[in-house]
Order: sequence, then C-alpha cells, then structure tokens
Amino acid sequence: MAAIFTFKAALRPLTIFPLSHPSSSLQRFSKESRRPSWRMTQGDTSPSMEPTPKIQKLEETRGNGAHRSIEEDALPLLRVKKLSTNAVLPSRASALAAGYDLHSASATVVPARRKALVPTDLSISIPPGTYARIAPRSGLAWKHSIDVGAGVIDADYRGPVGVILFNHSDTDFQVYTGDRIAQLIIEKIVTPQVVEVDDLDTTLRGVGGFGSTGV
Repeated sequence: MAAIFTFKAALRPLTIFPLSHPSSSLQRFSKESRRPSWRMTQGDTSPSMEPTPKIQKLEETRGNGAHRSIEEDALPLLRVKKLSTNAVLPSRASALAAGYDLHSASATVVPARRKALVPTDLSISIPPGTYARIAPRSGLAWKHSIDVGAGVIDADYRGPVGVILFNHSDTDFQVYTGDRIAQLIIEKIVTPQVVEVDDLDTTLRGVGGFGSTGV
C-alpha cells in the first residue's frame, strides 16, 4: 500500500499597487539605472527592486585649479594648427568614416599625366604610437583618375601638410580653394628593435616571391 503525503503551502495574497503615472515611473527608472539591484525588506519574503545610483564622473584638478572629466582623456587627440585663413580643419563625413577629409588651401592645376603639390596650410600633432597616412578619395580616383603619393606623416613632424596629387588622365585637373583633395587616416604602428641574426626561421613559403602563390 503506497503512502500518500500531503503538503500544505502557506500562500500569501499578492497585493498590486497601482501607479499614478506608469509611463513617467518607467522612464525615470530606465534613465536612472539599467542594472537594478535587489534588496530584502525585513519580514518580507519577496525581493524589492530599487535603482542603482549612477556612477559619478571622476574629476581631476589641473594646475590652474580648473576641473576636467577623466572621460576627456578616453580618446586620443589630433591637434591641428591653421597656418592661414584658407586652411580648413580635417573632418569626417560620417560617424564611422576612417579618414579625415583634407582641403586645398589654394587653387592649383594638376597637369595631365603629371603631378602637383597641393598645400593644406595645416600642421598636425598626432597621438604617440601612430602615423598619419594620406590616402586618395574614391570619388576623385574613379571620376578623374586622381591619386596621391608619398603620404606618410611621422608623429614628430610639425611642418605644413602638403598633398602630392597624381593626374593619370589626359586632361588637366583644376583644384579650387576649399576642395576636398585627400583623406587623412591615423594608423597605429609597431616599431620593434632591429636585431641582426645569422639565420631566419623556416617557413612553408620560404623564398617564394612574386607570383609564387598564384596570379
């Protein structure tokens, strides 16, 4: 004969408290905290939820007594100095754009099948551990066969930034003051110490050079 056990659970009535302003209460909670914390009230078996306070911004004091947020140092700075009134600060066309547009500071003609140095009248200081690369603009390359060359700017260079434009077309290309002529891309670099060795490690490719892996 099987034994039958009966369990009686103490049920506690659930009380629902109406919100006078549901939408404002929910919005206030979502703004104050996205990670709610739980606490147990005395004599209660159900946890109550209360917002976690916002983390206050850390501040430090400069030598002159001014305050600044630590968050200001989260991103490195690209420092730019204008050398003339025709200079235009580099800017990105969209939030996810890799390059900063560079503008011409004077009118220049790039002869057909030749090259020209176009000034920007800017001097820059880039973050340590990076270099600035001057890259072509896709629109100029596709529509006018305009390319750039020798676009490496070292972190310790403080002179004016010029853009070498190559015209691969059969027609002279006119550059006007303020035209976007190239883009500036800041790239991280590694500068390892140079060590002379007697031999190198062996690889599967070995000394295979141009075209060794296929055309």
